[in-house]
Amino acid sequence: MTALGMIFNSVLAEPITIHVKAKCAIGCRFAGQARALRLFDRFLVAQRVATIDAISSDVIDAFLVSRPRREARAYNDLLGTVRRFFEWMVTQQMLTVSPVRATRRREGPRRRPFLFSVSQMRQLLELARQLPDRNRGPRRGPTYYAIFAVLYGLGLRVGEVSRLSMGDLDLDRRILWIRNTKFGKSRLVPFGPRLENVLRMHVEQSRPAQQQRSPAAPLFTFNGQGSVSPNSIRNAFRDHLIPRLGFVVPPGIRQPRVHDLRHSFAVGALLRWYRAGVDPAVRLPHLSTFLGHINPSATAVYLMMTEELLDEANRRFSAFAPATTKVAP
Repeated sequence: MTALGMIFNSVLAEPITIHVKAKCAIGCRFAGQARALRLFDRFLVAQRVATIDAISSDVIDAFLVSRPRREARAYNDLLGTVRRFFEWMVTQQMLTVSPVRATRRREGPRRRPFLFSVSQMRQLLELARQLPDRNRGPRRGPTYYAIFAVLYGLGLRVGEVSRLSMGDLDLDRRILWIRNTKFGKSRLVPFGPRLENVLRMHVEQSRPAQQQRSPAAPLFTFNGQGSVSPNSIRNAFRDHLIPRLGFVVPPGIRQPRVHDLRHSFAVGALLRWYRAGVDPAVRLPHLSTFLGHINPSATAVYLMMTEELLDEANRRFSAFAPATTKVAP
């Protein structure tokens, strides 16, 4: 079992395990790549590939075909993970040459993220609250309601929310401690009275009567032991909420993803600054720190221009631009 709790069973089980552990040991966030390698591992088992020498370029190509990716970027990410693993095997002298021959797909212009309006987010939260319980998912609706409220209200990454423990929540001071996240950083994230009410209710209702949950216990959990995983959150969002909401996706905008809640938070903050007469350039470093970015340039990627922002920017320009006078001919 690896540091990420994954088990591999193919002829490549040992080198994949060593590779994943090595990446985790140097602080890499390797969960996505490890999941891709686990898919490859299972493919080799299903195809009864018994020796490393039998892993040819044809086997690699067949694996890529078995995991269709609609977008070129997703395909290239999967291919890149497999390619880098075999290149690592070559450097470790486990292979003399990599069997990967597939080429990257050409990536077109990236579609912009779907930005949730306040009314759309209210619809999503209400639908999340109504999700039915399951045998392994008691209080499923209220739990997902709290999760998506935090994702949208604080702009957190889905993995950050999944990893939250009871000890990370300070309701008295209205603070969440986001520990050891991307880039190996930790940060304190304050929240307001509305989210305080959501989180306080979640804690009180999810905790059995008279039972005090330990600081190490997950904040968002169905069984009191394991946390609600990022994949479970993504699946609930993609499969059980978005299809039922039927939002119209404009041309050039990709289908809504959980990560778009983070984009929506960032753009919403910029819009509020404009409306309050605040200089965005002054506040951008604050937003960068809040989001856990290493610098404001990383935050700027989230700040796509919208019609509302253009209207506010034009209104501000009109208010401060000197009045023009007509010159008589």
